[in-house]
Amino acid sequence: MQLLKPENKKTSILPLFAVGTFGLNLLTLLLLMFHGSMLQQLNRQFTPRSLVQLIDGHAITVDPKPSFERHPEAVRRFAGETMSLMLTWSSKQPPTAIWEASSRLLGNNLQAKFLSEINNLKSPSQIGNTTRNDDHVLVIQKISQPTPVGNGQWKVEMFANQLIFNGSDNLGKTIPFNKQIVVRAMDESAISLPSAPQPWDLAAFRLGEARLEIYNICDINDTNCTGNPNK
Repeated sequence: MQLLKPENKKTSILPLFAVGTFGLNLLTLLLLMFHGSMLQQLNRQFTPRSLVQLIDGHAITVDPKPSFERHPEAVRRFAGETMSLMLTWSSKQPPTAIWEASSRLLGNNLQAKFLSEINNLKSPSQIGNTTRNDDHVLVIQKISQPTPVGNGQWKVEMFANQLIFNGSDNLGKTIPFNKQIVVRAMDESAISLPSAPQPWDLAAFRLGEARLEIYNICDINDTNCTGNPNK
């Protein structure tokens, strides 16, 4: 019986050793979890995320980006949809109302120049002529991928036609509208809704939420199309 006592002492150490090893591993795991939570907190602190509510009611979080960065597709859609809004008129969508709502999507230095160009597209199609009953529709064929031309500035090429219909000319007339369009990022939208917004006011407001602005419009063959509309 005395010979068995040393072996019992050895076997009794094994459970204690297992418990000690388990405790040490548990402590290590807790330390790793603590450090991981601290890193996550620091990450959220230095790279805050924004909550965005979509039009369908869903909410998502997005990573912040510098105010001058835009996705290429956002630039293309802004240029195309802005031009479509500005150059599509009818008796139910008067050109004067369309211009008043959408002209703020253009840079201040560009508005007078582009208004003059619209009025010269066809003499009876002037913005101020609200008595005519013809319809104008801008049909876009192609918009190129944006080309960066500066910090927060891009240029796209748009190939389109403005179709003009009236009661005596069912076939309509076609005016080519092929342009280079320079777009730049803005810190905030210049569009605000009136107290009783019309559909075109809502369309312009939605476009303005992209915080972009058309800064210059040039002929498609202009080799010196810059961000300055006076050049």
